[in-house]
Amino acid sequence: MKSECKYSFLEAKAKLEALCAYQERCSFELNQKMILWGIDWEQRDQLLADLISSNFLNEERFASAYVSGKFRIKRWGRIKIKNHLNQKFISKYSIDKAIKEIDLDEYWTSLNYLAEKKIRELSAEKNEWNQKVKLSKFLQSKGYESDLISDCIVELYKNRESTK
Repeated sequence: MKSECKYSFLEAKAKLEALCAYQERCSFELNQKMILWGIDWEQRDQLLADLISSNFLNEERFASAYVSGKFRIKRWGRIKIKNHLNQKFISKYSIDKAIKEIDLDEYWTSLNYLAEKKIRELSAEKNEWNQKVKLSKFLQSKGYESDLISDCIVELYKNRESTK
């Protein structure tokens, strides 16, 4: 059963341009929006092509903005960011290019900040091994790489031992 189209072609184009002007969007998000509006696939393709040609829609720009926001605001790691971009059907090229924009020192600082913050929350846990496991799982859930997590935990506990 086909749903009735809520907007004319020009109304939909204006609404999509406004959405893209307000915040970076990807074609997947806009396509989902147009499906909700009941726009048929031919018009969806035409609208997306128009948005791309008028530079309202740019996959690389979206990926860059997404990576920057999720890393700096939510402190997500590269793995989680990549997974979320893959769910939005962003190309591997755009994802890799955007991920490379993350400063490695800033990345390490963010990982350490999260680890130190979480270890304070885990201070009630008396078993150090359980503390490390919980800390590791938390950092993995934030999308950081296992080798960096291990290095961070080793350094964190070494620093804690030297301050005792």
